Parts: sequence; C-alpha cells; structure tokens
Amino acid sequence: MPFIDPAEATTLRNKVSSDKSQLGKIYAAKSTKFHTRNVDHSLAEGLVAEGWEEYGTPLKTKTRLRRAKSHSVQFEDDIWCQLYRLGYRTLNVDETFCLPFGPNKEDKKQIDVIAIDGDSVLLVECKSSEIPSKPPSYKSEFESLRLRLDGFRKSIDQAFGPGRRIKYIFATRNLRVRRDSADMARLLDAGGFLYNDNTFEYVDSLIKSYKGAAHYQFMGLIMRGQLINKDKIAVPAIEGVMGDKTYYMFSLEPHTLLKIGFVLHRTRANEAEMPTYQRLLLPARLKGISKFIDGGGFFPNSAILNFNEREAKLDFQGQTRSKDSASRTGVLNIPNAFAIAYIIDGQHRIYGYANSKFKKSNTIPVVAFKNLDPGDQLELFMQINENQKAVSPTLRITLEEDLYWHSARLDSRLKALRSSVIRALGGDSSGPLYGKISLGEDKAALQAKPFADALLRCKLLPEAKGNKFVDGSAAASVYDASNVDHNEEMKASRDRAVGLINAAYELAEDAFKEHRESLNTYILSNRGSFAFVSLLGDLHAFEVAQGGISVKSTTDQRIEALDKYLTTLFKALCSISPEDAEALTGKLGSGAETKWLRIFQSYVHARFSDYNPPELQDWRERQDKALQTEGRELGTSIERHMKHFIIDQLKALFGENWDIEIGSIQRDCESRAKEQMEKNYKEGLGRQEIPWTDQFYIKDYKTIIEKYWAKKPEGDPKSETFENHFSIDVGHGFSSKPDRIKWISLFNTLRNNWAHEGTKEKGLNKGDVDLLSKIHSSLGLQRA
Repeated sequence: MPFIDPAEATTLRNKVSSDKSQLGKIYAAKSTKFHTRNVDHSLAEGLVAEGWEEYGTPLKTKTRLRRAKSHSVQFEDDIWCQLYRLGYRTLNVDETFCLPFGPNKEDKKQIDVIAIDGDSVLLVECKSSEIPSKPPSYKSEFESLRLRLDGFRKSIDQAFGPGRRIKYIFATRNLRVRRDSADMARLLDAGGFLYNDNTFEYVDSLIKSYKGAAHYQFMGLIMRGQLINKDKIAVPAIEGVMGDKTYYMFSLEPHTLLKIGFVLHRTRANEAEMPTYQRLLLPARLKGISKFIDGGGFFPNSAILNFNEREAKLDFQGQTRSKDSASRTGVLNIPNAFAIAYIIDGQHRIYGYANSKFKKSNTIPVVAFKNLDPGDQLELFMQINENQKAVSPTLRITLEEDLYWHSARLDSRLKALRSSVIRALGGDSSGPLYGKISLGEDKAALQAKPFADALLRCKLLPEAKGNKFVDGSAAASVYDASNVDHNEEMKASRDRAVGLINAAYELAEDAFKEHRESLNTYILSNRGSFAFVSLLGDLHAFEVAQGGISVKSTTDQRIEALDKYLTTLFKALCSISPEDAEALTGKLGSGAETKWLRIFQSYVHARFSDYNPPELQDWRERQDKALQTEGRELGTSIERHMKHFIIDQLKALFGENWDIEIGSIQRDCESRAKEQMEKNYKEGLGRQEIPWTDQFYIKDYKTIIEKYWAKKPEGDPKSETFENHFSIDVGHGFSSKPDRIKWISLFNTLRNNWAHEGTKEKGLNKGDVDLLSKIHSSLGLQRA
C-alpha cells in the first residue's frame, strides 16, 4: 500500500523540474534582488502606489517595474541559487512544496527548497531575520523532527524513487543560533544540519575556489560520517609504525578519495571541527592541475590522510610479519562513508582530479594515519608546509589555539587562549562581532591582529614567562590561577573574556544607534577595536583593584561595574571635537593604536579622575608643551656645555695638537659636516660651510671623557679633570668609572626624545625633565 495517494506523488513531482532551460531561467530570476514584471503603461501608476518602482527604459507598450524582495524570499532564493551553483539540476520550481509525513491530511510540512541528485535529497527549511537577532524557540519543531523525517523519506521514495539519502537542513540568516543550545542539540540528534550564515559564506567560497569540485566538500560537510553504501572499500595496503603512530600505505581512485576525504579549512563554518588549518584552493591553480592531469601528468608523492576512527572503524586484515621488517602487508577495509578521512596534505592533487577524465581510472598513493591527536595532525601539516607558501598572520594567529592549547608551557597555553577568544568573538553567530573578524580563510572588515595585540596587553588575560605568571597579571584578569585543571580553566576564562567583550560591544551598538558612522569609525575599526578592547581590560583591572568585581563575577556584574566608564567614552566619541577626530583618524604608522588608546583613556579620566593609569599619566606629560620646552632648553644647555668644556680641556691638555689627539673622531665629524653641506645644498639652501666641531655625537663626548678621564693640564692647579667635572650620581651610586658616567648614556637616550618636537609619543615626561634638571645643576649650570 502506498504511503501517500498516487495523485499526491504526481503533484510533488510536478513541483520540481530537471529541465535545464527552465532551471536556468529560474536561476536568473532568483539571482536578482528584485521581483520584476512588465505591465501595460496604464497599470503602472497603480502598481507604483503599491510599492513597485519603474526601472530601465520603458518598452513600446509596457512599463518595466521592480520591487525589492522581502528578506525571507531573498534568503530562500539565495539558498536555491547556491544549490544550483553546486551542480544540483533537480530543484523545486514551486514555492508551495508541501511534503507529507503522515497519513492525515494535515500531516504536511512546507519545504522551502528541495534539491535532488542521484544519491541524495536535500530538504531545506529557511528562517531569517531582517537584522541580526536572537531566534525564537524551535523546541516543539525539532522534538518531532525525527518522526517527520521518517515520513518524509517514505514520501520521497514513492514520489522520486527509493534509495536516496534524505538530509534535513535548517538554514538561518541573521539569527544568532547558538550551537550549544538545547534547540541545536535536538536538531542534530534528529539528524538535521544547521546551515547558518557561516555555512552559507563558506559554501560560497568553495564554489568560487573549487568550481565544479565544490560538490564533494559540500557533501562531506553536510553528510559527514553517513554511509555512501554498506559495501566497504577493500584495498591492498602496508601497515607500519612511526614512533607510536600507526599508518597504512595504499593507492586509491580519486573519485573515492573525494567522497571519503574532507579538508579542514580554517573557516567559521568548520568551527566545531578542531584543528582546522587548510587554506582554500586557488581556482587558477586547481584548473591548471586538472589540465596537467588530463595531459598525461601525474604526481608521484603521496597524499596524507588521518582517519578518525570514532566515525569510521578501519579493519586491517594483515599477513604474518616477516623476520626482516616490522611492517606487514594485508587488506585494509575502509567504511564507504562521507568525510571520514581528513586530508592533511594533497588537497590540490585530489581535487585536481575532480573534473578530470582520469578520476575513476588513475590511483593516488596515500599514507593514512589513524586517530592522530588534533595537535599531532596540525603539527604534521605545519612541518609539511613550513617551506612552502608562508602562513598569513591571520591564519597563524587563529592556528595558535590548536597548536598550543595543551602545551606543557603556561605562556604557550595563554597564547592559545588569546587565539581561542578571537575565534569565539568572530565565529559565534550569537555575538555582535560575528562575521566581523578575519579568521583563517574568512575575510572580514576587522583583522585578527588588533584583537591579539589588545588581549596581549589589556589585563583581561594574564601574562606569563615560561611556566610562571608575570607578577600581578593573574589577579586582575578573568583567569583563575588557583584552578589546577588547565583545560577547564582555559575554557572558563575564554567564556568570561568573550562574554565581557561581547557585552561591551552590545553596549556600544545601543549607544551609537543614532551615530552609526561614529560606531564604525571609532569602535568597529581595527585601531578602534584595539583601543576599545585594551581600555575594557584596563578598566576591568581598575575595578578589580577597587574590589568591585573579581574572577568569580558574572558577565552581568562585570558590565554593570564598567557601564559608567564605557558610557562616558561613547558620549565623548559621539560628540568628538574636530581636533580629536583629526588626531585619531589622521594618525598613521606605528604608534597610532597606542594614541587611540590614550585618547580613549583620557576621556574616561576626565570624568573619573581616580582612573589615571601610569601609562596615561606618562603620555599626558609627553603631550605637555611647557614641559617639553623646559626639557629641551635644559638638554640644549647641557650639550652646549659638554662641547665647550671638552674642547677647552683638550686644548689645555694638548695645545694646538688637540684635534690630532682625537683624529678618528675628527675625521668622522668632518665626514658628517660634508654630508650635511651636501644635503643643505640639494635642498636649495646654497653652499653653507659647517664647522666639523658642530658635528660631535654624545657618544664622541663619552669616548673622549673616558680616554682622558683623570688627565689634568700641567701648571694649572685650579683646573678640573673630566673625572671631577663629569661624575654625576643619577641614583645608582658610585663603584666604578661606568657608574660615574652612566648619566651620559641616559642623556643620549633623552636627547633623541626632545630633539624632535613633532614626536610627541617619544617626548619627555616629568621624570625625564627632573633628571635633566639634576644633571644641569650638577654641572654647575644656571637656568636662563
């Protein structure tokens, strides 16, 4: 007895089509963002009043009209078009595809997109929101999904023929569905697949990079672990051991490897699969490989795989080992299932066969490991690729999570923790930074590096050297240093950091509702994000020190404590002065990020004077024009005095031969004078003679002082030695000659800061000016 009425089956068949011409026209219509129609001129005005708009050149008797699709229709059309581009050529051509799942008339479910090929049927239900938002509960829908799928399968078998696998896809757009939610657990338990924004973007990138070969990776993505058929793949193989790792060597046809293999691309869509590390293929390179293969070319080196035996149990029926080798031959039985082997190396070779005429007749040599730990798998990938194309900074940052998470060194684990926080911020579809941070192969408006730099210095996470925390860094952080379970605390502190940062960005979104441009410029920019996350960590540490929050505080408690500071920042940025706007957006090059942070900190300090971190005090002093002028005048006076005293002393010691005594220094100074003359001339200043004595460096003075340290002019009992005149204690005491002239090196460092008026980031702070004042006084000089 048929499961559904034969007439119902006929109706279902009529709602799908395999006609290439018809599908092509539908694809063209669904690819646009508008509904279009051509109407008589007399009808146009009424339709325009209903929301249609005229576009293009009017026809002789018709007016061309269009209307933007609703977000829900657009999403369904985008999914349909994506499956079409993946190669599906049996698709629904009707928006009212209601599939029966039970005997009763009401036992039907609207399926938004249905795609069929020779092996599978995809049933896609689409849910979308116009703006990013939290989804409603799907509890009742997903709890009954397993039973409905059984009915769907029977209806599909009757309408389209038996034997195909059924896959239910729950597709979402702009819905912040958490993968760890109860709803998702119900969906996955029923055998469904969550197809969120990450997945859609990833599949789009697969289509662009892999072209016709994308279908294989797509099937591995949605069908992972499902049997292709029950017949195992039996291949002759050699079993061996390297270290404690078992591996097999065999050859296999590319079309089989394409189905059982899976590439762990470093994208948000594969966030649940760790480690992920591979780059996407370059389309031109893939095309070149296919052409090379079809021209008779081949690759003698092996592809390297790792079988995850939790999903696919290998069965090796080996021969008895000979006395000459620990290896043995035999037959390896591999389950014929999708995506059970991770391709560590060789994806270009394997996918190069996807569109080749030899994909079923050639074989590819394979070295296959089983049950490699995630870290070992990643290490192997890095070792193989270390002399090939450089790993990008973004990919390197996001790989650190997998490289160092279980490291024996604390500082390495903290590097992994920072990487994990960045991945969670950019990859969590329920967070405000979702899709906004470049992760691995996923490109976005924000780079990962500003977040990595901020997390390194912002005090939310502790610092470590070797296996020890830097003193005090753990106390102000969200990491509980007393927890000896490293793995547990890494996860917990990641969740605390991500929760706080996400909450802070959500506050920013609310505060800048009327100032979206300011939000994008000052918060959702690379420099802005560095400054914002750095400030957030600094404020968190300030509140911890005040006793307002602790490592045990919840995200709500943390954000409540920081709200007043952040609100002050947001108000300042919404009404930013032209001078500050220029200072931020006009600053380029190194030091720009730090300047953003200092200006952010200064806004908070202006409202809350107790918040005045040492680095902000230092920066504010370096911006003080009066302090810079004072320091510059003291320094210039000291340097002038050094020159005059040293030359006078040399003349007193050696008379007219004083310059010969310092011959090597004189030659260097003469060379500098000639270079400066040439530079002035080329800059249009004419010929200007420059005395060589104007070209002394501070290090030259130091050399002279050390060389003639205790030498005293003869016949002048009142004269001083260099030792007497230039010995100055700058707080280190005297125990040797180097201690007595240590001030000269310090002075030289300060000179580089005060010598360039425009270099405010390297100006002088109050401590520097106090030191210059002490040196000035010790040399017996009087202020002007």
